[in-house]
Amino acid sequence: MRPSFNNENGGSFVLIEPGQNGHLVIDQPFFIGARPVTQVEWAAVMNSNPSKFQEGWSAGLRPVESVSWLDCQGFVAKLNEAETEQRLGLSGMWRLPTDVEWEFACRAGSQTRWYHSDKDTDVDEVAWHAGNSGATTREVGQKKQNEWGLYDCHGNVSEWTDSGDEQRRITKGGSWLTESESTTSSASISSKIDKRSDAIGLRLVWSPI
Repeated sequence: MRPSFNNENGGSFVLIEPGQNGHLVIDQPFFIGARPVTQVEWAAVMNSNPSKFQEGWSAGLRPVESVSWLDCQGFVAKLNEAETEQRLGLSGMWRLPTDVEWEFACRAGSQTRWYHSDKDTDVDEVAWHAGNSGATTREVGQKKQNEWGLYDCHGNVSEWTDSGDEQRRITKGGSWLTESESTTSSASISSKIDKRSDAIGLRLVWSPI
């Protein structure tokens, strides 16, 4: 088991240690969310829920979506304002992952197209995508986790990263409305920082400082 901690909003965060996987190089440790941020987690911090897919008793456990990169910065800022405790004896800060951190954590040492397989026929084991989602997001954590305990890296919602330029940021992972090829570990899309889509959410990182 990797070192991990839970926060007061219901998130679980797993330690990613420095290392290399092909062209992906991580030189500082960080903790990353085991699951995308849910509607419940977002609402607990922001007192609102912008998500499109709110119907049903379990909707709170679906990923938050319809949040821009700018919205995510507001969410992170509020988390950091409220942060007073140390984690595992360390001080740190919340942020979004870089695209390299995201992919390194998603791959969990793998070099296959998805973290468990190279085969299109195996995608349903790990991802909610256009072929199996029923045209909606799904509750987080239902599919097979990767070797480091992360869920929903492939499909469900694409996830904002902090990589990009002044006007655009990279999203990773593909979503409920994309074809399986767009949910691979290496797939990425550039989106405007103010774009809101019911197919884009986020996954948090906590970095020791």
